Amino acid sequence: MMKTMRIAAIPGDGIGKEVLPEGIRVLQAAAERWGFALSFEQMEWASCEYYSHHGKMMPDDWHEQLSRFDAIYFGAVGWPDTVPDHISLWGSLLKFRREFDQYVNLRPVRLFPGVPCPLAGKQPGDIDFYVVRENTEGEYSSLGGRVNEGTEHEVVIQESVFYPPWCRSHFALCLRTCASRPRKTLTSATKSNGLAISMPYWDERVEAMAENYPEIRWDKQHIDILCARFVMQPERFDVVVASNLFGDILSDLGPACTGTIGIAPSANLNPERTFPSLFEPVHGSAPDIYGKILLTLSPRFGPGQ
Repeated sequence: MMKTMRIAAIPGDGIGKEVLPEGIRVLQAAAERWGFALSFEQMEWASCEYYSHHGKMMPDDWHEQLSRFDAIYFGAVGWPDTVPDHISLWGSLLKFRREFDQYVNLRPVRLFPGVPCPLAGKQPGDIDFYVVRENTEGEYSSLGGRVNEGTEHEVVIQESVFYPPWCRSHFALCLRTCASRPRKTLTSATKSNGLAISMPYWDERVEAMAENYPEIRWDKQHIDILCARFVMQPERFDVVVASNLFGDILSDLGPACTGTIGIAPSANLNPERTFPSLFEPVHGSAPDIYGKILLTLSPRFGPGQ
C-alpha cells in the first residue's frame, strides 16, 4: 500500500499566499507521475496578519500541530510595515528551525538555462554546487546581552555556540552529500586566522570527520577569499560547508552569481526525522510585488528534489 506523506502548508505573508497553491498543484502532479501520495493541510498562521489579530505569530500549540506532519511547505514571512522583521522571523521560521532541530540548511546553487548570468562566459552546467549551512547555532545563538544600556559604559556581547554532537551530524551529512556527487570535493568556509577560538575548533572537526571519507578531496578557505572565488571561479565548487553566519552570506551570494536569488530553493533538514523538515524558497514575502503577478514558481520545486 502506498504511503501518504502528510505536508503542512503554511503560506505566510505576501507572495507566499500566491505561489503556495500553485506549488501544491505541481507537487500533486509530480506525485501522480512518479507514484507517491501527498496530503496537504493548510495553516493560517505564522504570518503577520495572524500577529495583527493575536499579538503573536503562532498559536501556543503550534509545535504539537506541526509535529504530526512529515514535512512543512513554507511560503514566506514578513510584512515590515505592520510587524518588525525580527519579531516575524524569530516568532515563526527561526522557531521551526530550532525547536524542530532543523540544524542543516541545504542550499543548491545552479545556473539554469534561460537565466542571464552576471558572470561573463558562464553557461548552464558551469555553476552547480551546494552550500550546506549550519542552521540553528553558531554565530546566531541567542546568548549574550547588553549591559549598562543607554549609558556611556554600555557593553554589548553576543556569543557563538558550537555544540559537538550537532557539528558532527552536520559535517557527516555534508560529507555524505559530497560522496554522492561525481566530483567529491568539499570546501570548508572558515576564518580561523581571525576568530581564534571558534573557527580553529570548526577546522579541527571538519578534518577529523573527513578522515572517514578518503574518497573526498577537501580544503578550507577563509570566508573573505571564498566570497571572491564564488564570483571569480564558481565552477571550482562542489559542496561548501559553512557555519550559520558564513552560510547565510554564501547561500545568497551563490544564487546571485547564477542571476537571481528569486529562484533559489532551501531545505531546512532534521536528518534524523525526529521532527518534520521544512522546505521553502529563499525569496522573501516581497510586499512590493504582492498581487501584481510578477513572480516565478521555480523555487517552489527545487528544495525537495
